[in-house]
Amino acid sequence: MIKSILIIATMSIVTMFTRLFPSLVFKKNVPPVLSYLGNVLPASIVAMLTVYCLKDIDITTSPFGAPEFISIICVMIIQIWKRNSLMSILFGTIIYMVLIRTIT
Repeated sequence: MIKSILIIATMSIVTMFTRLFPSLVFKKNVPPVLSYLGNVLPASIVAMLTVYCLKDIDITTSPFGAPEFISIICVMIIQIWKRNSLMSILFGTIIYMVLIRTIT
């Protein structure tokens, strides 16, 4: 039990440090490269995760990737409509889980 608490505490401290370190080092003078990466990386990471999640879909057998594509469309609609990432991810995940249980 103590070991688990120490592991969780250590990971929490390390995570907080990695989040706060750039703010402490680059208080107001953020290098242009980091500013550019901050603008470009979120969309790039989402695109890579999407490709990674869709790479094993077999569109030649039933259900032909329907749960994945339907949930992607739902996530896009909810994101455009509400502009809330948490809500679109949550509902997309719920829709996907329901579809893979009912369609397949």
